[in-house]
Amino acid sequence: MDVRSGGPVTEGGQEPRDRGGACDVAGAVVLGLCAVWALVCAAGRDARPEGVLLAVLAVAAGYACGRIFGTLLPVLAATSLALGALGLALASGESMPGASASPAPGHMGAAAALLVLAAGAACVAAGAAQAAAVRVLLRLVALAVAAGALALGSAAGFAAVLGVLLCSLAAARMRRRLPGLVGLVVAAVLVVGASWAVAEDVLPQGLTVSLRGQLTPSRVGLWQDALDMAKENPLAGVGPDRFGGLSQVARQSVDSDGKPHSAPLQQAAEQGVMGVALLGAAYCWLVYGLWRSPRSTPVVLSAGAALTALAALASIGNALSFTPVTAGAALLAGLATARLQQGAAEDPPRDRARDLHR
Repeated sequence: MDVRSGGPVTEGGQEPRDRGGACDVAGAVVLGLCAVWALVCAAGRDARPEGVLLAVLAVAAGYACGRIFGTLLPVLAATSLALGALGLALASGESMPGASASPAPGHMGAAAALLVLAAGAACVAAGAAQAAAVRVLLRLVALAVAAGALALGSAAGFAAVLGVLLCSLAAARMRRRLPGLVGLVVAAVLVVGASWAVAEDVLPQGLTVSLRGQLTPSRVGLWQDALDMAKENPLAGVGPDRFGGLSQVARQSVDSDGKPHSAPLQQAAEQGVMGVALLGAAYCWLVYGLWRSPRSTPVVLSAGAALTALAALASIGNALSFTPVTAGAALLAGLATARLQQGAAEDPPRDRARDLHR
């Protein structure tokens, strides 16, 4: 690392080729394929792809705004996102379906996801701040978010927020970001695999009974219906937004919102194998962007921890069904991958010097 210029250098002293453009192109391709495949799956069916298209638009807009404001006002933008997400989670109540403190059986609403985004944004702002006092204050904001999760009665939100905060504190001492990002990807894969295993009923009996008690039989029944639809229509699924009308469990539940409460299983049921692959590709694109990000390792890993916690919540709930959540996640990713203005310094020289990994 050239401490005088703040730019990374290779062993030969040459600056590495900037791959930021390639990452942006990859993101555009993935999001474009998500929109096109939703339309393909809806063709000739009584399906409604508008929700998928709105989610794609929210991700694109949020990511672009994050890149812009992350360049101009890195600390202020992340702090504003943290306070905004926290305020929305606390004030949502019944105004946002699924965000209530007492969700219906089998229902994982938006409140926990918004709390995770608030904590992640606060930790990102702390990693970008120059003054030690400001960093401490912002981490206290993340701790206050955890208290807010307890106030809302969201055990999942509290656990996820606490995990993001601990990962952020550990990231401040890490020399390389790649092992941390790999660990986060593995954690996300394990959660997705566990939800799939519960739906398939392939886990040991004792573990299955324990997980069913935590997840509720209603949610597990929705997962099993989604898996059955995916097996019957493996290529293109049953069509976007058709799960509620075809699921026996959803039709028999008086408080069902027509969602299977698992993003991977919903993609499998409504858009087939390709839908699941595109959802995974979107997550991998965000992780790759964080790996290639010019921002510091604490900023990158804090954002990665929040996005992974959100992926875990989306695997066992309906967090991604809400536009503020998808837009907020993309905004956070944009903030963590934004290029700083020329001459701006994010880390003390000793912190930048240990980030030689690209």
